[in-house]
Amino acid sequence: MERKAPREMIGQALVELGAKYNLAVVDSDLASSTTSIEFQKAYPERFFEMGISECSGVSFTTGLAAEGFIPFYVNFAILATGIAWNPLRMACYAKANIKIIGTHIGMDDGPDGASHHANEDIALTRVIPNLTVLTPGDAEEIKAAIETAIKIDGPVYIRVGREPAPIRDKSQVPIVTDIGIIEDSGEEFCIFHDGSTMEQALQGYQKLVDEGYRGKLVHVARVKPLNSEFVRSVAKSVYAMASIENHTVLGGLGGCLAECIASLPRHAPLIRAGVPDRFTESGKSLEVKANHGVSGEHVYQAVKEAMSLNE
Repeated sequence: MERKAPREMIGQALVELGAKYNLAVVDSDLASSTTSIEFQKAYPERFFEMGISECSGVSFTTGLAAEGFIPFYVNFAILATGIAWNPLRMACYAKANIKIIGTHIGMDDGPDGASHHANEDIALTRVIPNLTVLTPGDAEEIKAAIETAIKIDGPVYIRVGREPAPIRDKSQVPIVTDIGIIEDSGEEFCIFHDGSTMEQALQGYQKLVDEGYRGKLVHVARVKPLNSEFVRSVAKSVYAMASIENHTVLGGLGGCLAECIASLPRHAPLIRAGVPDRFTESGKSLEVKANHGVSGEHVYQAVKEAMSLNE
């Protein structure tokens, strides 16, 4: 199966969509790392370099929206949502038509350690009113997510993985921009995953299927607003649920799912796989993830634990 880093598609997607829409791109001295440099080469008059000044970058992006552009602020996720959280919040208060792309999400920036790991970006963004949060999966879903954001009249955050990931066969399952069933073999369990944990989720799913269990694998490509009707329907139809995310289990995808099903009188148990309440260390990204709850084995064990609660 072909593998490609989703963030490698950001620049290409912005260039292609820049021919169709009045886009602008704002950078904070990381255009090469995020690949937004491709947009700079194609449309230099619509590319704005702010230097290492994240708060000013988001504020400037908000100003471009007021001038009629559809502006994208592209930066590492922890910088775009952490350092620049307050100007982002105020942009959302104004319902500004800004788009934020956060790269190097979760533990994808392994060697740079806790200062650059974005294990909190879903939590930081989904609590802000008016802000849509998208988590596209493989490289082929990046352009679709960006165009989805363009068509939303209001602020949008898109979290894009740095780690190379398999590209799914879209003839089997179309591109997911909301929520979609990737694999479906029965009703015993369901694994929900964010975009960047597709590979780990599939590994856990396949191990369960190989043991004779039958269930579903679901990609949540839009965390906010969550498709609550879909999630609740699944929660009432299966016997066990698990979530996996390249993020802390506090306030992320798993927390979002738990909030969604909490009001149901009966639902399948949900066990969350992800980073516990702790900081992560420097290392190779896949190894760091495995050390902190993000692996096929972890989500497999989460499903088994959820199943045991029904015994």
